[in-house]
Order: sequence, then C-alpha cells, then structure tokens
Amino acid sequence: MIILGIETSCDETAVGVLEIKKTKAGFFIHPLSNIIASQIKIHRKYGGVVPMLASREHTKNIPIVTKKALKQASISEKSIDSKIDLIAVTKGPGLILSLLIGVNFAKTLAWKWDKPIIGINHLEGHLYSFLLPQTKSSKQIYNTESVFPSICLLVSGGNTQLIHVKGIGKYKIIGETRDDATGECFDKGARILGLSYPGGPAIAAEAAKCNKQGTQYSIQNTEYKIQLPRPMIDSKNYDFSFSGLKTALLYLTQDLGPKKVKKYCSVIAYEFQEAIADVLVEKTIKAAKEFKTKSIILAGGVSANKRLKEKFQARLKKERLNIKLLIPKLEYATDNAIMIALAGFFQYIKHGKKPLGWKNIEADSNLRLI
Repeated sequence: MIILGIETSCDETAVGVLEIKKTKAGFFIHPLSNIIASQIKIHRKYGGVVPMLASREHTKNIPIVTKKALKQASISEKSIDSKIDLIAVTKGPGLILSLLIGVNFAKTLAWKWDKPIIGINHLEGHLYSFLLPQTKSSKQIYNTESVFPSICLLVSGGNTQLIHVKGIGKYKIIGETRDDATGECFDKGARILGLSYPGGPAIAAEAAKCNKQGTQYSIQNTEYKIQLPRPMIDSKNYDFSFSGLKTALLYLTQDLGPKKVKKYCSVIAYEFQEAIADVLVEKTIKAAKEFKTKSIILAGGVSANKRLKEKFQARLKKERLNIKLLIPKLEYATDNAIMIALAGFFQYIKHGKKPLGWKNIEADSNLRLI
C-alpha cells in the first residue's frame, strides 16, 4: 500500500510518501518521497522554538511541501484516487499550535480525497525509524524476528525514554526523564556556553575541536579541572535527570568567568557531551542485559550524535555483548514524515485495517506512548 505521511509536531513541516507491504520474507519498505521544510534559521535567534512562529510557518509551508512530496513520488492530482491508500498524520505529542496545523490539513485532505486517515504518536514514528532503508535507492525487506525483543533509547528535544519493545506494537516505557529531555539539555548547555541553536550539533562541533587535540591532554592539562557529574548513572531504576547537569555547567562557567570559558569552551563542551552520553549508554546497556534483548534501538534526533554512537559501539565491543545496535539513517533520525507513514502502516494492521474517520482525529500535545 502507499501511505501519505504528515508531520508537524514541532518546527519541521514534513510530508512524505511511503510504499510498504508485508511479505513472507518480512516488510517491503520503499520511501517514494521525503520533503522537509526546516525552521531552524527562524528560531535560532531566539535560542529555541517559538510556538506561534512555528505554527505560522507550518501554515505557509504545508501545502507547498505536500505538492512537492506528491510530485517527487510521481503522484498527480488525477492519480491520487488510485495511488494513495492511507493518510497518516502526527497527532501528538508536541507543540499544540504546530500539531493542529498538520492534523487539520490531513483531515481536510482525507475529506477531500475520501481517503482513510489514522493519527500517529510521534514517538512511535521515531521508534520504527531504524527500519527505513539506509540508502535512497534501496527497497528494503526487513525481518523483525532478529530484532525483538529490544531496548529502545528514544532521545530527542522533548523526550528521553527507555522502552522495552517486545515486538511491533508491543512496548512498555521502563524509564524516562524526570525533568529536562536530552535534546533540551543540549540546547540549554549550548546557550550557557554561548553556542548556537540547535544545541546538540553545536555542542558536538565544539567538542570535536577538543577531540582533535587529544582528550587526555585537553582535559587534564588545563589549570582548571573540567569535570561534570553523571546524574543518576548508578541509580537502580531506569529514569534520567539532566537538570542538575545543566546547573553544574552553569556554576562551572560562572566560576571560570567569560574569558576562561571562551578559552576552554571546547574542553567544557566535550565534558558536557561525555556526561550526557555516559548516562544514556550506562542505563541502556543495563536495561538490555536485564531484559535479555537481541538489540538496542537508538531513536530520535539525538541518535544522530556521533559520540553517542561511538560510545555504544565501544561498550558493546568491550563487553562482547551479542546485541545489535540499530540506528536510523541520519535523514530519518530527526523529525520526518516517512517515519509517521511507517508507524501508520503498523497501526493500520494492528487495528484490523480499520483506521479512524477524519472526524475522530484530534491533536493531543501530551499524548503518551502506551
């Protein structure tokens, strides 16, 4: 079947078309188009997403992005009836003003085209994103028997969760952040260090400068000891807390003063990134061992962090753990509509191919993954 996916949970206006079907060998997955209109330049000067501005941009961009996605998938206005089988739209969680634009636009299309529609949890889209093909030209057939049970570390700007995934549509949250999400912590840390938005890539780029010099030299041979805490790394549960790390960074920069912060910025950024990654890796590996999983899935925008991936790979190799590390392709790690279309397919199958009518789809900014 062919699914039109629509995603507007935050500041990316994304529309994509996905061809997918279940075969005896597994799932045949073929993205036909994936168009994203980013708003980073607009929100950068504010150091974060401004909901009203995001909503305004979604309103302006969504018809344009949809037209491009359909064109890229070789679907004309006349062939919509025969080619589009289902519309999948993000209904939450996210910024309510942003969600409403996507949901109402999708409902309008479902009414106009007389097509079935299904509302999707944004986090579920991220969870399944590792299934999407790693190359643009590939048409992947994926057998999930080698994947599940799995532990999914879902880390993004608004969410940090550990999820025990027993199979498609079978999951349970076993841990989550008690305060700041990982991406939020990166954004706030970058702001403290005077770096740009979004914080994750900015921190990573600054930390890479330190890495090139040699981390041992950079960290230990400054006249100031640059060391930050690893919050809740030894706790018996699987919850996270990053608010204290952000505060520790603030106090460190205040103690050093502006000149020394500028001088040692790459060292501080490196230690800040290490602290976050150490906690994420430790908790996830611990969960994978306890639940005896076949794989670890990294999902969400922060899964694009190179250092985080390196630390996972090193830890699995060091302990000789027979656990696969599954990471989505970079373009599918951040918010996109193809992952929403993919989750739409699995929900469609789960509900016996009976999606909700357009009148029953509502945006929910606090939607939980259950």
